[in-house]
Parts: sequence; structure tokens; C-alpha cells
Amino acid sequence: MLVEKVRRIQQMQKPPAILVIGDLMIDHYIWGDATRLSPEAPVPIVNVKNESTTLGGAANVAQNLVALGAKVTLSGVTGNDSFGMRLKEIMVAEGLETDAIVEDASRPTTVKTRVLAGSHQLVRVDREITDPIRSELEDELADKLDHYINEADIVLFSDYGKGLFSEGFTQRLIELAKSKRKKVIIDPKGYDYGKYKGAFIIKPNRKELAEAAKTGQIKNMDDLQKAAKIVLQQTGAEYLVVTLSDEGIIILDELTHKLLPTKATAVFDVTGAGDTVLATMAYFIASGLSIEESCELANHAAAIVIRRVGSATTRIDEIIADIGN
Repeated sequence: MLVEKVRRIQQMQKPPAILVIGDLMIDHYIWGDATRLSPEAPVPIVNVKNESTTLGGAANVAQNLVALGAKVTLSGVTGNDSFGMRLKEIMVAEGLETDAIVEDASRPTTVKTRVLAGSHQLVRVDREITDPIRSELEDELADKLDHYINEADIVLFSDYGKGLFSEGFTQRLIELAKSKRKKVIIDPKGYDYGKYKGAFIIKPNRKELAEAAKTGQIKNMDDLQKAAKIVLQQTGAEYLVVTLSDEGIIILDELTHKLLPTKATAVFDVTGAGDTVLATMAYFIASGLSIEESCELANHAAAIVIRRVGSATTRIDEIIADIGN
């Protein structure tokens, strides 16, 4: 039955329009060999063989949505620098709209540089400013987003704690979306979920939920329900969707909960799996499926990407195939 619904969605002539608002970043990789130590300090010398740049943060969520077939607009802030230009170049190549992005000359584009020798990561170097963006930029971004929220079937917030989602600006965007009757799904960050008040769904993992609820470590279902109740009351969200790593996904509201056990048969790399869950869930909700059906499909999508190395995406036909296995 679910497979039949997915096939019908796959055949739709008009794909869902999804707006992703979030912290944009570049994942920069430097690969090389390390066969000796530096005479200057007890650190390896890396002889660089290759470099690459890929989309990270909220842009990875957008890539997942594109792979599923959505029409995606990505919004956020970059620096006025070479990495910001590179980010937009990759976005255009990936089929993402870039008109809802604003530049801030006072801060760099967020870049995470990973130096690897063979398959071993030696160091990560971050270029970033995590202070809240300036109020003038909030106004500029809000003006742009008025149109794009109006055109979207659903709105996603991908919060990586890099300064975009201040409490005031987050509430401003949620209210703007609600005024246009658009559902907001949030991948949260930090300890204060009060700024997400009014969201349709908030999607933390187990550790993030415990930190936000300030209940201590979540060890069992009772702990999880207690923490969820605190966050639901704090935010007024209709649902929490909590990812539980190898235990699967659980959907909670004020009165009920439903655990969807993991579909994974092997795990190679969990990088970006949370982005895949967010994107897949949003895609199918925007396409008319229930939250339970959408999370079931997101569970399969996550099982696919964690069998691959690095931030990966999946397609609808792969999800259908995974359901049949």
C-alpha cells in the first residue's frame, strides 16, 4: 500500500516546492599521504594529492531533497568571499535556487576543512563566525523570504548554530510561515527550544532532546517521553520526531508515541543521516502522506545512506527497493 502511494507521488507532474532556510557551509577536503613527521613539531607532514569542496549544513538537506525530485529553494547567509562564490556555483550545478541567499561582508562563509591521510582524518579546521547576523541582514532576508514562503508547500529550518536563527528572527520566520498557512519543520540546535515555538515538527536526536529538556541522559522510553513532554509544552509543536540511531525513529505528540524500528542492516558512516531523515520526511509530507508514512520512508532512506561513506543522498526508486528487501 505504501509503495503504491510512493509510486503515485513519483509520477506526479508537479513536484513539491520546498524552502530550506538554514546555516550554509562548505565541506572542504584535503587528501594526501603522511609518511614522516615534521622536524618543527611532532606532527605528520601531509603531501597533498587532492582537494574537493561539497555542500554542507543546510545545503546538504537541500541536496537530499533534489535527489528525491523536489523543487528546492535554499536560503541563508554567506560571506562575500571565494568560498561563498564556490558554494553558489555548486548549488547552481545541483539545480538549487540561489536568489534567496544574502551576503554578509563582515563574516566569512562557514567552511569546515578536513585534512586526511589515507582514510584517517588528522585535523579539522573551521572558518566561521557564530554571532547572530545583523538586524539589517535579518530584514533583507525576511523581505526575500516573504515571496519564497508563499510559493513553498512546506518550509524547513536547518539550524547548525552558526548565527542565523536568533530567537527573534526564528520567531519572525515562523510567524511569517504561519500567516501563509505553511507548516514549518525544524532540525534544532542548542539548549533553548523556546525559539522554535509554533513549529509543526521539531526533529532532534536523543542527545539533543535530553539537552533541550534538561532531564539528563535518556536511557529508556519513560525518560524519552518525559523529555518530549517538556519540549512539546515549551514549544507548542504538534510533533517531535526523535532519531534514535540504531533503534530507529520515534514520533511523539502530547498523548501518543510510535516507534519505527531501524531499517539498517549495515552501518558504514552516519554522516548526514539526520539531514536525509529531515529531507525525506518533509518531501513526503509535502506530497500528501501522513507523518507516520513519511517517517517510515525516512527510516528507509536513512538505512540506505548510512551504508555509504560520506554525506550521501538517495532517490525514491532506491527507497522503494529498500522497502521490498
